[in-house]
Amino acid sequence: MARTIEKLREQYNAKASPKQMGRGPGARGGAQGKPKNMGATVARLFSYYKGYRLRLAAVLMMMLCSTVCSLVGGYFMAPIIDRLTLAVAPNAEIKMSAMERAADRMITSVVGADAGAMTYIVAAAAMLGIIYLMAVVLIYLQERLMVETTQKIVENIRNGLFEKLQYLPVRYFDSKPTGEIMSRFTNDVDNIDMMLGDTLTSVISGVVSLIGTVIFMITTNVVLTIVIVVFIPLIMLAVGAIGKRSSKYYRGQQAALGAINGYMEETVTGAKVVKVFNHEADCVEEFNLLNDDMRDTQFKAQFWGGVTMPIMSNISQVSYAAVVGVGGLLMVAGSLTPGGLTVFAGYSRQFSMPISRIASQMATIFSALAGAERVFEVMDTEPELPDAEDADPMPEMKGDVVLDDVTFGYVPEKTVLKHISLYAHPGQKIAFVGSTGAGKTTVTNLLNRFYDVQEGSIRIDGVDIRNIKRDVLRQNIAMVLQDTHLFTGTVRENIRYGRLDATDEEVIEAARIASAHSFIMRLENGYDTMIEGDGTNLSQGQRQLLNIARAAISKAPILVLDEATSSVDTRTERHIEHGMDRIMKTRTTFVIAHRLSTVRNANAIMVLEHGEIIERGDHDDLLAQKGRYYELYTGKTELA
Repeated sequence: MARTIEKLREQYNAKASPKQMGRGPGARGGAQGKPKNMGATVARLFSYYKGYRLRLAAVLMMMLCSTVCSLVGGYFMAPIIDRLTLAVAPNAEIKMSAMERAADRMITSVVGADAGAMTYIVAAAAMLGIIYLMAVVLIYLQERLMVETTQKIVENIRNGLFEKLQYLPVRYFDSKPTGEIMSRFTNDVDNIDMMLGDTLTSVISGVVSLIGTVIFMITTNVVLTIVIVVFIPLIMLAVGAIGKRSSKYYRGQQAALGAINGYMEETVTGAKVVKVFNHEADCVEEFNLLNDDMRDTQFKAQFWGGVTMPIMSNISQVSYAAVVGVGGLLMVAGSLTPGGLTVFAGYSRQFSMPISRIASQMATIFSALAGAERVFEVMDTEPELPDAEDADPMPEMKGDVVLDDVTFGYVPEKTVLKHISLYAHPGQKIAFVGSTGAGKTTVTNLLNRFYDVQEGSIRIDGVDIRNIKRDVLRQNIAMVLQDTHLFTGTVRENIRYGRLDATDEEVIEAARIASAHSFIMRLENGYDTMIEGDGTNLSQGQRQLLNIARAAISKAPILVLDEATSSVDTRTERHIEHGMDRIMKTRTTFVIAHRLSTVRNANAIMVLEHGEIIERGDHDDLLAQKGRYYELYTGKTELA
């Protein structure tokens, strides 16, 4: 039975990945709503401008000059209109304002006081063109400099975020969904980029333009300025009401978009399962529900987003009509010239634009600041504990490993390992078997210091690993995990990832040890074949063979195999075992396996249950005990 729309939205909103997030206003992924601590976030965000203060000052100066040019340019229209009025009505009495007289004197200084009307108008038009050209050049330089500065700042933020992730403990990645971490890099940083590069410029420019317009209006006519100011509460009320409602619907659109994309991704990737269980009709029905929901929410969001400018335009028209009406009366009374009324009418149209622009950007600003909080949250996360000042560099690690009464739990109230003690010498193979959740993989996590033991100690060559430099410790431990991971690059580069200074001959030898050489040579370009998308052009078994080759090429004295052969067939597994036996001769090897046949030749087998070693010994000893291992090996008890 198809699920309800409420259930579908709840499920797929939680699963929506960064790639599924929308790109419209208010419909971006990542943080939504207002930031929790706006002041602190703004201060920290603008701290990135410290190295670019001169650039920012230059941008602000050019922004101010371009705005002044645009406003002053309007004033050159007044003497032109007044001169035309005098040409038509020579006996008309015109009283220019101080600004108009200043513009008239500037024009007259160029053409002379006795110049004719046509010469005067041509000169004024030329000066007007020069002023507007200056404004265009300043805006170009301002935008170019601001974009360059913004991109450098965003680059610094992105670099800082990525660098911080490299030094966060594994615990952080275990507790955060990958999509949640990726959204910090994509949607949250993109929101910051948009705010710094576009929104911030628009808001500052709008504020400067608004202040400049008010100043020029006051110098033109105080009475008409008061008429305009009366409309400010109406404009703010309209913008606030529309913005509040549209932001709500944009969030609904985002939720619907995430749900429909999540459902599509899951259905496409699970197409075989859908067909096997004959759920095509249910899928169509559920998709139709999500699609209908998407249509409804998009209609509301786009409608309310679209009516903002028409409403603002109509309010502007009303204020314009009021200005013209009152201005006409003032002109008849002789306190305002035709040119002054024309210029002021233009300013009245220009006055509402910055307010509308600033109000429309508030949702983007809040979203960007909330995104910045999420980015800074990662940057403020405690990194791995630093190495001790007297940490041992261990120049030649041999691989003697001792676990002494180790107790550990990922959370304090739940102990995973209880009083684990064992030892392993170079050339020995120690195997861990037991039910799922018994603590097998946890042992290897502690060995690498992905987590630190809570009680007891782990020593290598007699040195507590907490007193060994982390990079040195991990350089001396090679791991092959059940979950394979390959990087974008050639097959050769992926194998060499285990030791970057390895020669091509060593790469090929490692591939032979892992039984990967034969299938690599059958690839289109052999070792130079490109691997993309985590090796989607290879089978699961082939990807695992490359991971094993990566471990084989390492000279690490300690080798950890966590279900390393679970993805290959038994024939390939035997080949791998023969190859791995050769590299295990001088290495301390820890093996975690569900296939008990793979651990028969281990020097010691540890049977774990509920975090405790309940049996230990080699294969023959454990069979002779006829305990838990015997039951698992003979099939009398299933290995969960």
